[in-house]
Amino acid sequence: MKYEVFTNTIKIKMMSNTMKKISLLSLLFTTMIACNTKNKEDHSGHKTTAEDVFYTCSMDPQVKEDKPGKCPICHMKLTPIKHDNSEANEISLSKQQIRLGNITTQTISKSQSSLEQNYTGVLAINQEKANTVSARAMGRIDKLFFKTIGEYVKKNEPVYSLYSEDIAIAKQDYLTAYKQLAMPGDFGKNAQNMLKSAKQKLLFFGLTNAQIESIKTKAEVSPNTIFHSTASGYISEIIATEGSYAMEGSAVIKLADLSSLWLETQVNVSYAKNVHPGQIAKVVFPDFPDKIINAKVSFINPEINPDTRLLLVRLEIPNHDSQLKPGMQAVVKLTQSNVKGLFIPVDAVIREENASYIWVEKRPGVFENVMVETGAEVEGMIEIKSEIDSSKKVVITGAYAINSEYKFRKGSDPMEGMKM
Repeated sequence: MKYEVFTNTIKIKMMSNTMKKISLLSLLFTTMIACNTKNKEDHSGHKTTAEDVFYTCSMDPQVKEDKPGKCPICHMKLTPIKHDNSEANEISLSKQQIRLGNITTQTISKSQSSLEQNYTGVLAINQEKANTVSARAMGRIDKLFFKTIGEYVKKNEPVYSLYSEDIAIAKQDYLTAYKQLAMPGDFGKNAQNMLKSAKQKLLFFGLTNAQIESIKTKAEVSPNTIFHSTASGYISEIIATEGSYAMEGSAVIKLADLSSLWLETQVNVSYAKNVHPGQIAKVVFPDFPDKIINAKVSFINPEINPDTRLLLVRLEIPNHDSQLKPGMQAVVKLTQSNVKGLFIPVDAVIREENASYIWVEKRPGVFENVMVETGAEVEGMIEIKSEIDSSKKVVITGAYAINSEYKFRKGSDPMEGMKM
C-alpha cells in the first residue's frame, strides 16, 4: 500500500515537470515567432523602400536603372531618385526647390493694348518696274554697247547691234518701193502701197522712224541694225553675248527701275490675320538709322510657306534719291491697336516641335503642365489663345527649371504624359 502511494507520487511529480517543460517550450516558441514576425515586418519595409528608388543620369535623364552603376551613354555615376507617385503631368517641388529655381506665379487676365510686331525684311527689285530689251528678229548679236551689270541705261540709248537677214530683206523692200515712187502710171501707184507695207514691217521689227527715213538716203541697205532701249534703268542681268545668235523675242538685257523697291518680309501665321493690303507700316533701315519711311502693304501671298509656316508680305518703298539698294535689310514695324487678350512672358511658354505648353500651380508646391495655343509675340510677351482657368496661377518665371526637374525626376518629356 505504501509502495503504490509512493509510486503515484513519483508519477505526479514527473507529470508536473513535463508540463513545466512543455510550458517553457511553448513560451520560447511563441517568443521566437514574435521576433521572426517583427523582423519580417522590418525587412518588408526595407524592401518597399528599395522599390521606391530608381537610378538615373543627370546628363541623360532618359536613362532609368533599378540598380546603381554608370550611365551607358556618358558613363557618369547614376544618381538615386525616389519615384514620383504624382500624376503623369504633375510634379511636386519643395519650398527650397521653388526658391532656387526662381519659380514665381501669378494669375493672368485679359488686357487691352497696342501690339507692335517687328519683322526683318530684304529690299528687292520692283518687278512691276522691270523691263527687258529683247531681240526683235532672229539674228546674230554683233555688238553689245553695255557689258556690265549695274550700268545705267537711258531711254533711246543704243543697246545692241543685230545682224538679221529678215530685217535686211525688209529694208531692201522699203528702198525699192521708195525708188519706184517716181515711176509713171501704175508702177508709181503700186510703189506707194509697197512702201507703206514695207514701213509697217520695219516698225514691227523695232526700227524707229528716223532709222527708216535714213534708208532712203543710202545707196544700199546694211544687214546690221542698231536697237535702242525702250526704257531707262539699271542693268540687272545680261543674257546675250557678242557673237551669239538670238531667236526672235529672246532677252538681251534686263533693266530695273530703282525709283521704287519692294520690301519682302515673313509674317507669323498667327499674326497674318491682322495684316491687310493698304495697311501702313513703319520701316527703318539699319544702314540709315535716321531714315524712316511709312509704307503701305501692297501684297499678301495667299500661300503659306510649308517649311517655315510663315506668310510673305510685300511693301512698296519709294526710292527717288536712289539711296536704297536691292539686298539691303530693313525692319518692318506693324502696329495693331486695341488688342485684347491674355499675354504672358515668352519664357513662360515651353515650345516643343509639335506643341506648346505652360506650367500651372495646381496647389501649393504642385505644378501641372497645360497645352496651349499661342498667338502674336510683342516686346517679350506672347498671346495665349487657349482658355485658362482664371483662378489658377500660371508660372511666369522658372518654367524651364520645372521642366528640367520633371525630365530628370521622371525620365521623360512632359509632352509624353499629356499625349497619354
